[in-house]
Amino acid sequence: MSEICVDRQAALEAEGLPGQAELESWVAAVLTRHPGESRRELTVRFVDSEESRTLNRDYRDRDRPTNVLSFPFECPPGVSLPLLGDLVICHPVVLAEARDQDKSLAAHYAHMVVHGTLHLLGHDHIEDDEAEAMEALERDILAGLGIADPYLTPSPPHRDSDTEDERADA
Repeated sequence: MSEICVDRQAALEAEGLPGQAELESWVAAVLTRHPGESRRELTVRFVDSEESRTLNRDYRDRDRPTNVLSFPFECPPGVSLPLLGDLVICHPVVLAEARDQDKSLAAHYAHMVVHGTLHLLGHDHIEDDEAEAMEALERDILAGLGIADPYLTPSPPHRDSDTEDERADA
């Protein structure tokens, strides 16, 4: 299996951002579940609320910052590149969610990376059956990383908050 290549970008100064090794291990945990997947390169960009809000508004018509956005790479016909796409993760939103949900910041970041990478691979949570399947896969991957079920939190679901629902927002 080829090496995983994560282009880590920090567009803000903040404590608690995951390091290169963490990102690679979280992405590897997802790709292990997709053994036929040859695309193994992606960008993970950590941003502030304003950049997240702008991207969410421009690409999803939601004028607010969000936890994670996924931008799958669409390869032109006849071209073969190992690119999965880009994840844009809003540090202030993830930090606030981790606090509100009484989770460690690292565990919540792992969830955002796993969730976003699954989106890059084509998983979705629009329909209830898709959501159940995706959440089960997330739980299993995160459990393998020693991280508790991210959907069992002491806080109520986020359906009425600035994050779309209790699932990651990608």
